[in-house]
Amino acid sequence: MVGVLHTWTRDLRYHPHVHYVVTGGGLDSKGRWQSCRNEFLVPGKPLGIIFLAKVRDSLEKAGLFNEVDSGVWKKEWVIDLEPVGTGEASFKYLAPYIFRVAISNNRILKLEDGKVTFKYKESATDQVRLSTLRAEEFIRRFLQHVLPPRFVKVRYYGLLSPSNRHLLERARELLGSNAGETGARSPETTGEESVVKEAKDSPRCGICGSVLMMVRRLRAKWREPP
Repeated sequence: MVGVLHTWTRDLRYHPHVHYVVTGGGLDSKGRWQSCRNEFLVPGKPLGIIFLAKVRDSLEKAGLFNEVDSGVWKKEWVIDLEPVGTGEASFKYLAPYIFRVAISNNRILKLEDGKVTFKYKESATDQVRLSTLRAEEFIRRFLQHVLPPRFVKVRYYGLLSPSNRHLLERARELLGSNAGETGARSPETTGEESVVKEAKDSPRCGICGSVLMMVRRLRAKWREPP
């Protein structure tokens, strides 16, 4: 599971929410792959209640509960669950948010008389709209989305957690060998068995146990004398 924090709307209003890409199944206690039902993972409404309770509990433990407006806990926390196939399209959608800021320079059209005018695309109609704000309000909205130092915007859980690389390898091995359901070619025709054997013989990270792969060789850089 991958979680990406997103805090803004297209007109820079504060709208904190998290996008999660979740695998459609997982490994059971015996290391076997268990798939979820088609088009269904978990019920959304109970998950929203659990998520709210978990956030409250974490804030209380961190001593930050009183810093949050009490009205937050009176609202219904919405969980939107949708099947997205392989998830490739979702990752392409989320990838820009990892490095993107709330607004880019090309959306700012003009600054005059102490006001900023920028364009944005309305979600409901997909039409381009203009918004004009006083410079102070524009700065206030923008700074709402600047994360604190060392704040992690992207987190990995479950099979995609760095500490679970061995489980991810196991899941890939099982899904790759299940030609009947996934459409993948069998190990006999792809040489997967030899790949797995080579992976077992490859050097591994001493911390997470994942296989070390050669990406590229780094050329030596010599410093010039002062």
